[in-house]
Amino acid sequence: MASEAIFPRFINEIIGHRFEYTYANGWRYEMYVKNATTIDYLIHSGMVGGRRVKGQRVDLIALKKGVYKISWTEPTGTSVCVTLVPAEHVLHGVIFFPRWVKEHPERTVLFQNNHLDRIRAYRNEGPTYPIHVVSEFARITAIEYVGADNEQVVPSSPG
Repeated sequence: MASEAIFPRFINEIIGHRFEYTYANGWRYEMYVKNATTIDYLIHSGMVGGRRVKGQRVDLIALKKGVYKISWTEPTGTSVCVTLVPAEHVLHGVIFFPRWVKEHPERTVLFQNNHLDRIRAYRNEGPTYPIHVVSEFARITAIEYVGADNEQVVPSSPG
């Protein structure tokens, strides 16, 4: 694939960075690009505010120098696609929430890594459809280089 030959070096420019951002709807998030295949994140406010995740596997690509796309599907069944343009302090995210998360967001407000069996049971119980789609632009309010694979960036518990 042509993009693999041209753009893989550019993903190194985003690895090790922590981003704080606020969507136009007021939801505030934090994402740490731990390495080329993994992110940690926490959600400060919004429908699932208080949720924390470490070690989320992702697909990270550089669309071009300075423009990055990160996509993943969570154990909840939620799929996410975020496009970041750090130099412009802008991001666009699309979140595809299964119906059970929309109906019971409080079930996901926890440190997910300690509750994977319960989260998967909720997901399997559903309902999945109709999908609740949130498509929003966000303003990146903080960018910090903290190094790759730093386990201290997103803590497992509040505080």
